[in-house]
Order: sequence, then structure tokens, then C-alpha cells
Amino acid sequence: MRCPFCSHPDTQVKDSRPAEDGAAIRRRRFCPSCSARFTTFERVQLRELTVVKRNGRRAPFDRDKLERSVALAVQKRNIEPDRVDQMVSGIVRRLESSGDADVTSDMIGELVMDALKSLDPVAYVRYASVYKDFREVDDFRDFIKGEQLAQPNIEDPKGKS
Repeated sequence: MRCPFCSHPDTQVKDSRPAEDGAAIRRRRFCPSCSARFTTFERVQLRELTVVKRNGRRAPFDRDKLERSVALAVQKRNIEPDRVDQMVSGIVRRLESSGDADVTSDMIGELVMDALKSLDPVAYVRYASVYKDFREVDDFRDFIKGEQLAQPNIEDPKGKS
């Protein structure tokens, strides 16, 4: 593997271990040219996925983009990074095993919503606010009520129930 720091073509693997419950291999690498150390992950990819956007445009599936959007939703929440990695890997596995190389952005959004709902309610609402394009405070209130995320003993500050 090429060194990301100096572009030397050969790096050495110093340590390998399973990651993401065996779904990936984490490798610590060393560059003999610049002495840099870095980590790589090796995952099985069942098929090349293409995302079909709402406007009909097509783009290659980008796992990193999915990870970034989930990271924004769980930011400053007390959630173990391993749980987030497992969640993202599970979503990718479901997409790859769906039987179709074309997946819609809506399908990805719904899978993320389902996974976040069981992981953390605040992260779920954060993601939903972007995915469902909330425009006003009432959008949040309606969504939380509709999803039955509100605690039953807490009254609405405006006196609504």
C-alpha cells in the first residue's frame, strides 16, 4: 500500500487485528521511507453500489459520506464509536445484499433513521431534521409527537398536549 504521507509505494504491516466484529481487518502500517505510521481498514465489498438521488442523478456510493452524516447526528452524544461503526457497517451490508446495485438516497436515509432510532433518540431527531428538511420549530414538535419520542409526563411549554 502506498504511504499517504510521502507516496512511497511499499509500506509494512506491523499489526493486524479484526475490527467491527470481524467484518473488517484493521492494519497498522509503517513506511520505511518517511517512518510514518498509519492505520488502514480492509472490508469485504459485495458489489459496487450506485446511489440514485431524488433528482434522478446517479453517484457512486460513498461509505465515508454515510459515516460523516451519521457522525454529525451523534456528535457530542455519549455513544461509543464502535457502536456507530457497527451501525454503519450493518447499513452498508444491508445495501450490498439488497440484490440491486442501484440504491435510492431515500432507502439509505430510511435505513439510517431506523438504526439511529434504536441507538439514540437525540441523534435520530438531528438526522431526521436534515433528512426530512425541517423548516420550523413546529416541524420538530410534530415529528417528536408523531414518533412518540416525547416523555408522557412533560407538558408542552405552550400548554398543548
